[in-house]
Amino acid sequence: MPAPVTPEVLPHVDAVQAALEAAGLTVYVGGAPATTGWTAPDKYAVLHPEPGTAVRESLADDRSDFETTMTVTCVGSDWVRALWVADRVRTALAVTLVVEGRSCQRPEDRGGPPLARDDDVTPPVWYLPVQYWIGSTPA
Repeated sequence: MPAPVTPEVLPHVDAVQAALEAAGLTVYVGGAPATTGWTAPDKYAVLHPEPGTAVRESLADDRSDFETTMTVTCVGSDWVRALWVADRVRTALAVTLVVEGRSCQRPEDRGGPPLARDDDVTPPVWYLPVQYWIGSTPA
């Protein structure tokens, strides 16, 4: 009997990032750069992945199914740009992701808190975190 396939989070993160970039978005993972002299674009997305969970696919305890929640923070120099990013993210993640060796379900939009302004950065930005459930099984 073949060894069970242990799912990995990184290929799923790569698939989400690729989908967002294919939609024309500037994407950062884990946070926007904090280097001196960096100038933020007027709109961008920040992907905040979680490690996910290897889920049992059967009573045999083969943990080869995968589930995770990824938060995409949609950021803009004004509220219109932040909502523009949210619309592009929603469109980009409305299709089935492609992860090699996996059969992915379509991401599920789980919403998030309301639009807010961050005055702790200069210049201030507007942001909107949106959560997506991601799931896959062995192909």
